[in-house]
Amino acid sequence: MPIPRRYTTEAIVLSRFDLGEADRVLTLITPTLGKLKAIAKGIRRPTSRLGGSLEPFAELTVALARGRTFDVVTQVSVGHAWLNLRDSLESTATAWYLAELADRSLEERHAAEPLYALLHRAYELLDAGMAPGRVARWYEIHLLDELGQRPEVDRCVECDRVLEANERYRWVPPLGGLLCERCPGPQHERAGLTLEALKLLKAYQRLDIEAIAALRLAPAVERETEAALRDFVRGALEREARSLAFLDEVRATT
Repeated sequence: MPIPRRYTTEAIVLSRFDLGEADRVLTLITPTLGKLKAIAKGIRRPTSRLGGSLEPFAELTVALARGRTFDVVTQVSVGHAWLNLRDSLESTATAWYLAELADRSLEERHAAEPLYALLHRAYELLDAGMAPGRVARWYEIHLLDELGQRPEVDRCVECDRVLEANERYRWVPPLGGLLCERCPGPQHERAGLTLEALKLLKAYQRLDIEAIAALRLAPAVERETEAALRDFVRGALEREARSLAFLDEVRATT
């Protein structure tokens, strides 16, 4: 069914860049229309009636008109501002990272209800003060599910044998997960994954986020799990997220 000349949708800003002297181009994620680009004309002028409403980290209701290159924003109102997550630089940097992953995962004009709901929930969690690292890991593992690239954490990806807790195994993202000690696999990929990190990966797949938030974990286990999932996401999206450098810099100074 064709999109009408004028339409209204819920949206979250994924990225933006300035155009010309006063305009701004936005990449939006919407539930039913998926990812789209829109232009907010004159928004950088002090007299703009769109004002500061078209900001990241907020759920918006946006009215748009179809345009030749970009759809044009004609009206906007803020539904959920998620202001608290902006109080922490690490939460803000994490929010940018999650938005970039959503942007990289979507084609334009394809329905995106599950990814929209996932990003919406992640921003709620950051706004509520949940540890940004745990929100990011929860988001990464569920994003991979939505992309049809769920990591295998129970069986060997080569021989399909159920892995035992007392055996050695390797984390090989290009193959889709764990490789048992009996299967050679590629020799240059990262070797080894501790049992504690494997248990945490399973928890992210199987527990709700409230249960994950309550876990008491050693920092080393969280770092190992973070590295494992970052490797997997990098392979799934075929590139490193640019926002990770900023996120890591923020974490190093806090």
